[in-house]
Amino acid sequence: MSVKVIGAGFGRTGTTSLKFALEKLGFSKCHHMVEVFQNPHQAGQFIEASKGGTVDWDSVFDGYQATCDWPSCLFWRELSDYYPDAKVILSVRDPESWYRSMSETLIPITHAMLENAEIPNRDMVLEIFFRRTFSGNIDDKKHVLDVFERHNQMVRDTIPPERLLEFDAKEGWEPLCAFLGVPVPDEPYPKANAMEEMPQ
Repeated sequence: MSVKVIGAGFGRTGTTSLKFALEKLGFSKCHHMVEVFQNPHQAGQFIEASKGGTVDWDSVFDGYQATCDWPSCLFWRELSDYYPDAKVILSVRDPESWYRSMSETLIPITHAMLENAEIPNRDMVLEIFFRRTFSGNIDDKKHVLDVFERHNQMVRDTIPPERLLEFDAKEGWEPLCAFLGVPVPDEPYPKANAMEEMPQ
């Protein structure tokens, strides 16, 4: 099994819904941050990748056909090179709406992790999300938004247009299915939220 779809968008851009959508379309399983919380042994592999170590991506994604959300979205460039036939989905959201969601969820959770060493997968979240993605600065709105928009633009500038779908969950099944070459399911596009599965 090989990764066929790479999610390059940051979390809080509909990535949990995208995970369920991709799995419904046959790209099962789809890796997402909740997978790491359910499989803690994965955390060390992502920490190693973040620090520039040698990582066996086939081992990391054994059993997965797709990825989205952190931590994998941080490695979109490495993964798109390693899996050259995989298609890339950049999940997007209005920046202000995305920031409000971040400020109500991942930012306070990260502050809790900074203060409590007992929270599961703390080391990975602090390395991938806090340090590597946002350079240790999650309280400056302008900085956080700049990181978000620079990331999205880098994906747009790097991945060939025929390999990339910029996708807003509000668009529903049609653009996603057309891009992946699969039929549109006869059911509503998923609406899901991963926060209930993460430590508070």
